[in-house]
Amino acid sequence: MTGPSYAAKPWLGRLSAAQRAPVDPPASVVHAFRSAVVRAPERPALAYFDGRISYREADELSDSVAGHLAARGLERGDRVAIMLQNSPHFVLALLGAWKAGATVVPLNPMYKSAEVAHVLADAEVTALVCADRAWDAFLRETAAASPVRITLTACERDLQTRDDSRVLGFARLPAPADTDDLLAVARQGLPAPAGRDPVAGDVALISYTSGTSGTPKGAMNAHGNIMVNAERQRTGHPLEEGACYFALAPLFHITGMVCELAACVANAGTLALAYRFEPGVVLDAFAEHRPAYTVGPATAFMALAAHPDVTRDHFSSFQVISSGGAPLPPALVERFRATLGPYLRNGYGLTECTAPCASVPPEKEAPVDPVSGTLSVGVPGADTVVRIIDEKGEDVPFGEQGEIAVRGPQVVSGYWRLPRATAETFPDGELRTGDIGFMDQDGWLYVVDRKKDMINASGFKVWPREVEDVLYTHPAVREAAVVGIPDAYRGESVTAYVSLRPGATVEPGELGAYCAERLAAYKYPREVEILPELPKTTSGKILRRELRSHP
Repeated sequence: MTGPSYAAKPWLGRLSAAQRAPVDPPASVVHAFRSAVVRAPERPALAYFDGRISYREADELSDSVAGHLAARGLERGDRVAIMLQNSPHFVLALLGAWKAGATVVPLNPMYKSAEVAHVLADAEVTALVCADRAWDAFLRETAAASPVRITLTACERDLQTRDDSRVLGFARLPAPADTDDLLAVARQGLPAPAGRDPVAGDVALISYTSGTSGTPKGAMNAHGNIMVNAERQRTGHPLEEGACYFALAPLFHITGMVCELAACVANAGTLALAYRFEPGVVLDAFAEHRPAYTVGPATAFMALAAHPDVTRDHFSSFQVISSGGAPLPPALVERFRATLGPYLRNGYGLTECTAPCASVPPEKEAPVDPVSGTLSVGVPGADTVVRIIDEKGEDVPFGEQGEIAVRGPQVVSGYWRLPRATAETFPDGELRTGDIGFMDQDGWLYVVDRKKDMINASGFKVWPREVEDVLYTHPAVREAAVVGIPDAYRGESVTAYVSLRPGATVEPGELGAYCAERLAAYKYPREVEILPELPKTTSGKILRRELRSHP
């Protein structure tokens, strides 16, 4: 079966009329934000513990940030790195940088000096916005050896008064003498520079991929890439204008940037922030802000479901909850719905396609493949084409596994200053994801695993996801990760690492036997190790590569 099978877009039948309809998004988040200011100037744009900032206030504050950056010599197209947690400071810095015509480089606050140094140098960053604590700890020295010549610092205890010790228990520091204070700059009342509004084709973000191997690369997300996905979120979800969106995913991650921040702004909604993920803090925020939408990785929902104080009421306000950024086991979906009520809607995307390229429509439930037990990640959007291809780039038949390839308006133009990597990953503008999956005849997409994570056990292919999904059906298992460990006899041996649900006890041998009853002999884990927690990125992905070198 060749090209026309996927070109016919069989998934269109799974979409509603609203989801199939063309979208005409604003040119950028800045344009969408200004539209929201006109429509609802006094509506809270940002909610941060007990702090509230209206659209009008956020517009004025970010204008002043833009004016300050321009006055300090920032030119259109210069890069501004932002290294902050989920706080209003991040949003004000982001909008200010974009209003000044800059490209934003989001930095993970967990980065260490060498990681930051690589990005600052590679992106030739002109301005840095960071927490005052990080500046004092190591960024002062890191920035001094970089192209950075403008620095703004922030205390993320500002703009609220609750000072929740679970996440905001750090002490206030004296304002650094060698930087400008972000909040003081924002309150200067400066106008944004004229003539610098972004256009759809401008690079909005240089988003450095997590780099499961090798040096991280900067995907160039254009303003148009962001807004087409944000507008698809707005039109595809049954949320009223002005709804509350909770930022469960970090805003420096493409999922949080697009599905939370940009989609919220497109809907003139309120973005509720809670600094960083801490299950008790998040549950309290759900009770206080009554959000209608959030998105996060499966590991976050596992942690919320395991919290001793969780109740169904914490989730009663949600109309849509999406899961992305990490595999979603079918057992978790059913366990979560049975105990807490909501159905977790799976989704799939990458930094290189500006977050989602497939998701489960709100009126549907994702099917589970009866052969592999894999939960579908949803269906592509109306203006997206997903193909499953072989090693030669040719289409494979429906139901057959191959590499997932994506073409659509959300796919980036390439990697920052890496023409060879761009040519390899985006031949003729189509994204080769490196993920293995398949599509059924109705257009439902299934992700099996990463190419590089496939385990070769005695010549047989073992996909870790299949073994992990079996482990997740065991009542004692909270998290699971499966990797291949070098083995003199088998080549690689299937090894599982798990953490347990609160109060649960089980022996490793029991879990191995449990899998052996449900999997072919070459697939079940020969070794199982129980850990208190599995290593994860700050976006919630379990780090298999760290487990491969686990002692």
